[in-house]
Amino acid sequence: MGLTRQYLRYGPAALFGLVASARGNAAFVALRGERGRCVAVPTCEHVFVWDTRKGEKVLILKGLKQEVSCLCPSPDGLHLAVGYEDGSIRVFSLLSGEANITFNGHKAAVTALQYDHLGGRLVSGSKDTDVIVWDVINESGLYRLRGHKDAVTQVLFLKEKNLLVTSGKDTLVKWWDLDTQHCFKTLVGHRTEVWGMALISEEKRLITGSADSELRVWDITYIQEVKDPDEPESKKSKGSSPGAEENTEEDETLELDERPEERLVKCSKVGSIMREGRDRLVTLATDRTGKLLACHGTDAVLEVFSVLSEEEVQKKLEKKMKKAKKKAKQNSEEEPERGVELSLQEEIQRVTNIRASSKIKSFDLILSPKGELKIVLLLQNNIIESYNLNLSAQVPQAVRASKITIGGHRSDVRTLAFSSDNIAILSAAAESVKIWNRSTLQCIRTMDCEYALCSLFVPGDRQVIVGTKTGKLQLYDLASGSLMETLNAHDGAVWSIALSPDQRGFVTGGADKCVKFWEFELVKDESSVQKRLSMKHVRVLQLDEDVLCVRYSPNQKLLAVSLLDCTVKIFYVDTLKFFLSLYGHKLPVLCMDISYDGTLIATGSADRNVKIWGLDFGDCHRSLFAHDDSVMYLQFVAKSHLFFTAGKDSKIKQWDADKFEHIQTLEGHHQEVWCLALSPNGDYVVSASHDKSLRLWERTREPLVLEEEREMQREAEYEESVAKEEQPVVAGETPGETGLAGRKTIETIKAAERIMEAIELYREEMAKLKEHKAICKAAGKEVPFVVNPILRAYGNITPSAYVLEVFKKVKSSELEESLLVLPFSYVPDLLRLFNEYIQLGSEVELLCRALLFLLKIHFGQITSNHMLVTVIENLKKTTISRVSEVRDVLGFNMAGLQYLKREIEAKDEVTFFADATDRFEEKKRKRKKKEKMVLAVL
Repeated sequence: MGLTRQYLRYGPAALFGLVASARGNAAFVALRGERGRCVAVPTCEHVFVWDTRKGEKVLILKGLKQEVSCLCPSPDGLHLAVGYEDGSIRVFSLLSGEANITFNGHKAAVTALQYDHLGGRLVSGSKDTDVIVWDVINESGLYRLRGHKDAVTQVLFLKEKNLLVTSGKDTLVKWWDLDTQHCFKTLVGHRTEVWGMALISEEKRLITGSADSELRVWDITYIQEVKDPDEPESKKSKGSSPGAEENTEEDETLELDERPEERLVKCSKVGSIMREGRDRLVTLATDRTGKLLACHGTDAVLEVFSVLSEEEVQKKLEKKMKKAKKKAKQNSEEEPERGVELSLQEEIQRVTNIRASSKIKSFDLILSPKGELKIVLLLQNNIIESYNLNLSAQVPQAVRASKITIGGHRSDVRTLAFSSDNIAILSAAAESVKIWNRSTLQCIRTMDCEYALCSLFVPGDRQVIVGTKTGKLQLYDLASGSLMETLNAHDGAVWSIALSPDQRGFVTGGADKCVKFWEFELVKDESSVQKRLSMKHVRVLQLDEDVLCVRYSPNQKLLAVSLLDCTVKIFYVDTLKFFLSLYGHKLPVLCMDISYDGTLIATGSADRNVKIWGLDFGDCHRSLFAHDDSVMYLQFVAKSHLFFTAGKDSKIKQWDADKFEHIQTLEGHHQEVWCLALSPNGDYVVSASHDKSLRLWERTREPLVLEEEREMQREAEYEESVAKEEQPVVAGETPGETGLAGRKTIETIKAAERIMEAIELYREEMAKLKEHKAICKAAGKEVPFVVNPILRAYGNITPSAYVLEVFKKVKSSELEESLLVLPFSYVPDLLRLFNEYIQLGSEVELLCRALLFLLKIHFGQITSNHMLVTVIENLKKTTISRVSEVRDVLGFNMAGLQYLKREIEAKDEVTFFADATDRFEEKKRKRKKKEKMVLAVL
């Protein structure tokens, strides 16, 4: 067997340069008991928690691979539910930063999350049009609600009733009765997508926002289900909600089904509030109290409204009534008999508009105990802004409290460079150049620039040069962070810059069809005695097409120039004479690099291919299909023939130019990768993407074997295909409004396989035990029994106890789906084991849940199997007795806890009154002392 070449694996080291992704939403979280200071924001696959006062990152909730799409903090402030692009939901503890629970139910991105007021249930809406209700305490899915025809945009629990309201891009708002798990009402008064909803006025009003500038307001009337028995039946079912007048004709077919459900709730449109923004609504939300409402469109303005409480409405009505009476007296008219009504605009008043520095992507608001409104805005350009609004002021004005910007660029990074000592990283975008410390990932310099396209560190690492879109070369000094010189280098964009191997100058290529040669020189500075560095233009090479990329050969004899005509031309540096033309790409070559020994040149093109050429004759050694989109950047690793490519398909790949093999793929970015840079020693790779993140990759000491890598890729592809397969169907269940919450994943399949293996081991061991007993009986003496090594590893437990151990290890959220995948041949053994376990009184709750689910999905086969009749009868007796025992224990514990609670409350009240009396006595003493002093002075 021949020797296989070993490579070293590159792994993710850090994510930086990103304050917040614009894909998800921002949310205030309570850290160390303080609300309104820390805000959680999505940052690609992670969630960062920022301290808005200090501008520091205080917590990182690490994700896996998928991008975060939605956040929702729990009512107790201890947990944060995070929805991802692949439809999974993870619940993180804000105390430890660990993910405690994972829910897999959706097939597409999670678009809405909401906890109920106690935090026991979580509801999620997704792009796959499904709504799923999850039990957070039991860590399992309750049920799936189907009904929307497009992505779900918002989900809301109602505190008073066990109801759920959902809105979608299908223009519908649906009301769900969670007791019966069905949709009992659909609001069809919207012409376009419903983008947001909010409940106000103690859940007596619903506000919906659509693609127009109108916020529609609906009155909600809860109707008691228990009616007067004397009331005629015709009267009970008579009429539909006032809002039903707006329903379209096709909805009239639903009227018969929906009319009896008017007993639950009536929803009628009362009017509209007009937003100032003319575009579609993006986010609509209230604070926890429901007193303040805010919304924004696709612009930079947040509109804040105040909702009057019942007492305030009453006061206003009384004032209005007095005015009306006064007016009637003055005009000598009769007093108005009918009550004066408040307009909707008077009940929901505009407070102020807040203009942010860029387009708003999401926001959150919280009302502090002092009556000050705190608002956090997540902006499109990688900024978090927080505002304070004093509501008690005559004219409330929002004051910007903080702005988190230092951690990243406002626009996409288009060029990266490493310093010669591997310590500093340069990144440049449309508005600024930033210098980062590689080890701490802190931004150490920020300098304003024009739209940067290429850059390099000047030898010595004290200055940097940036080429811009307007054709300028800008020279910056790093010590002072100032712009030293600006030269008009090209008439078009400076697409590429390359340092000469002798480090005395550099070459630039631009859109003006020129390649220009520059040398470093020291010139006298007018302002100081010392000389400063400058750039001197020495030669120019005129070409027929725009220059996209330039590279020197390591011996500085050849210059490679990539042109817009899809060719790469090689010239001699000294005479600028033409040497070779490399043609073969179907689209322009966007990037290229020459190996350290000058023998190979690799070119990456917009045609998605990478070609490896020999520099001696210009022959193409191999053409590799590298990426699924344009190859944006290519660079060789120092002192080797390995090179990295970055593509618009969001992947970074490593290749071997000698063996023409793909070595590994670095996955992490979620959008196009614009550029990358390798450190001079080859240990680090830094990359920049359209998702505004910079990622650092580090060469590890772990060897990478290609066969193993291919095997891992195949496994990953298989796991993806499993997730995309059709879900197993439950016998006798028709696909209607409700369904099972979970979905089949590779984890549920593995869990089912572990249960099957455990049952098989149990069968084998029971057969062996039976055989052993027969041998002992025949021999007339005790023969030693060989225990299975797996059982010995678990501490010599019995086979049935081992099955229970395996069963307990199945995640609560994956239990139903695992049992659904389990073949029926294993079910009889499992039912017999369940009977044994429940008799012993172990894990009664878990076993009952599994038992009822198995009975539900295999009902026909179990009832028709005569062998299982006695098993089911025994299960019936043991289950009822054990469940009643558990219920009694729980009841006793609950009564005990309530008694302790009353005792503590009684003690607290006594202490409170004692404290109040002491304070009163203290005040009395102080007042008497003051009076004595006044008398003494008099």
